[in-house]
Amino acid sequence: MNIVRRVLLTLICLLGGQPTAQAAEPRIAALSWEPVEHLLKLGVEPVAVADADDYRAWVVRPKLPTSAIDVGTRTEPNLELLAQLNLDLILITPLLEDLRPKLERIAPVVSFGDFTQERDNLVMQRDNYLELAHLLGRTARAQAQLTAMEAHIAEMRGRLLAHFGGELPALSVVRFTSPTTVLVFGPNSMPQHAMQLLGLRPAHSVPVSRWGSVQLPVMVLGQIEDGAVLHIEPFPRQDRLFGSRLWQAMPFVRQQRFADMRSTWTHGGVFCVEYLAESITEALLSLPSSR
Repeated sequence: MNIVRRVLLTLICLLGGQPTAQAAEPRIAALSWEPVEHLLKLGVEPVAVADADDYRAWVVRPKLPTSAIDVGTRTEPNLELLAQLNLDLILITPLLEDLRPKLERIAPVVSFGDFTQERDNLVMQRDNYLELAHLLGRTARAQAQLTAMEAHIAEMRGRLLAHFGGELPALSVVRFTSPTTVLVFGPNSMPQHAMQLLGLRPAHSVPVSRWGSVQLPVMVLGQIEDGAVLHIEPFPRQDRLFGSRLWQAMPFVRQQRFADMRSTWTHGGVFCVEYLAESITEALLSLPSSR
């Protein structure tokens, strides 16, 4: 641990790592959504969050308290407002490294890794979570939650195996961006990490990318001859696509291997794989159990 993190660890533990009647919770601003999720799972409510209203609309889980102050966007946080909040710590990702000198005039800054195609994104987010837990003196809580998540995903895998008679279908998770284009989630995406933990293999291969998804023409999905497809809601213009002859001719549509997947954030912290696994399991269990 470098000197900055040693100082921060001491500071945070004194302020709130082991809360007592005399020790207040640390006042933390999170300027990216992944550390927001991690803070909330650790039982720490951030004082300030960038794009707070969008977090509530898109990420949803874990729930962000209404008391969290919106401090601008994740690319352009409101420095003047941050300076007024008497912060103990600011959490960022590399996206805001250029602002570090200005942010450090307000409070100590810790940066956590962001999505990349060079590293395993799930492992990176797990490491981020455990590092934050260490800084806040809450490692035991973090380890217990990770263990509970693993057990929950294993239980869901068992339910899927029972439903499909021990032979799980290949699967593609997609998000429609228009009636003619679709994002297909592939290697190193959080949806595919959730699939792997559930024992599911991809039905359609796409190249590795930073965010784990590739935008393709909808007609490409017609190549999925053997497998299921789940689309993440919402898709406001779905009637235009789903009512078309092109769509009705898709093999997975004819085989009743297509279902809606409730809206779930796909680029979150470590626990988004659990939320994605829940949504995937729920959707797959709505499909016929046999071909």
